[in-house]
Amino acid sequence: MNVIKKNGFIFIIIRNCFCLFMPIFICMNWQNAIIDFQLFLKIERGLSTNTIENYTRDLTKLVVFLEANEIDVSPIAIDENILQQFIYEIAKKVAVRSQARITSGLRSFFDYLIFEDYRTTNPTDLIEIPKLGVKLPDTLSIDEINTIIAAIDLSHPQGERNKTMLETMYSCGLRVSELISLKISDLFFEEGFIRVIGKGNKQRFIPIHITTQKLINEYVFHFRNTINPNKGYEDTLFLNRRGNGLSRQMVFIVLKNLALKAEIQKIISPHTFRHSFATHLLKGGADLRVIQQMLGHESITTTEVYLHLDKSDLQDTIDKFHPRK
Repeated sequence: MNVIKKNGFIFIIIRNCFCLFMPIFICMNWQNAIIDFQLFLKIERGLSTNTIENYTRDLTKLVVFLEANEIDVSPIAIDENILQQFIYEIAKKVAVRSQARITSGLRSFFDYLIFEDYRTTNPTDLIEIPKLGVKLPDTLSIDEINTIIAAIDLSHPQGERNKTMLETMYSCGLRVSELISLKISDLFFEEGFIRVIGKGNKQRFIPIHITTQKLINEYVFHFRNTINPNKGYEDTLFLNRRGNGLSRQMVFIVLKNLALKAEIQKIISPHTFRHSFATHLLKGGADLRVIQQMLGHESITTTEVYLHLDKSDLQDTIDKFHPRK
């Protein structure tokens, strides 16, 4: 007996001589569809846990909308009109950027259903994703970064860890998820590199300055060694006082408190350090392709946003080189 899944049906072929096809409609509910989609994103596409959670959260909003409006429709049967109603409701509550992300996530979900032969069409194809302008990331000046790091209380039990953590993030342009998952076995100081596992479980090697290497060694041998790591965190570089790895939220809180203490008025997150890393490299004359590799950007277009950051440099270039200055 051969079983073939096609367009939401199962065709069972019992012996070639009978040529018998028995169609059975697949009953797929939203919960099962989302679980299958999560597995696909993790196994087939290798996406991070955070990205999968974002996809799941957006699909859950759609399910809540359907339940609130008493719309009984499966992922296989839902059409463009219902999705357009959902997008219209979402647009009242979230910013344009979030609306675009949700629409894009829905499109990926229905593309998956097509890929698995549950559907033949994507109901989001005719739904326009809102146009987004270039959002320039916030950055810090070198003096502002120095001021934040100088605000760390080194007499505090976690002071040396926090200093080393921020210096590493700025020195290597790490995402916060890459920082908290960094392992001691990822440090290749003799070669002058660290190994980072980025988005999509992709590996890259980033050069690390000798000053940051010394800070990490000081932290490991004089402060981290005083903590007993819990099971599963023996190789994790940055630990909390209970011997577990740090959470993303903890890094946000540490940086927010330091920014307040340093009286920095900008809205700051760990990603601000990453943006500052790229901006300062570019301003110092680094090649954009090199910055792309260090940041782990798949497309050079993502890195090109840093070309727009410092308008004073553009004005200086015009003043210096244009014949009509």
